[in-house]
Amino acid sequence: MSLDILRLRNMRFFAYHGLFPQEGELGQRFEVDLELHRDFSAAGHSDQVEDTLDYQRVYQIVEEVVTRRRFKLVEALAEHIALAVGQAFAPIRLTVRVRKPHPPVAAQFDGVEVELQRSYG
Repeated sequence: MSLDILRLRNMRFFAYHGLFPQEGELGQRFEVDLELHRDFSAAGHSDQVEDTLDYQRVYQIVEEVVTRRRFKLVEALAEHIALAVGQAFAPIRLTVRVRKPHPPVAAQFDGVEVELQRSYG
């Protein structure tokens, strides 16, 4: 069996996650990468959408978690994205990365990123 990867890269959302009160009031941009590991050979042979993952639906699930829920930690946000996508498309292995490009801290760096790897079903 093949283990192929479908990637949704740099999905961008405006949301209200964070530890600090101003993050919940002002909000900020979040970026999400998702790698879906599964055998996609059937889709490659058939050229039929029903033999693959509907990445538009994947995007909608991620968008819903990011924009309609609130978390203090990017780790919790990433975990809930993984769980929602994993449950919707099991059996699947996935990697999710969540970036907060401009965290409200007195430091100079390119933001913070958390990466989780999970398997479902």
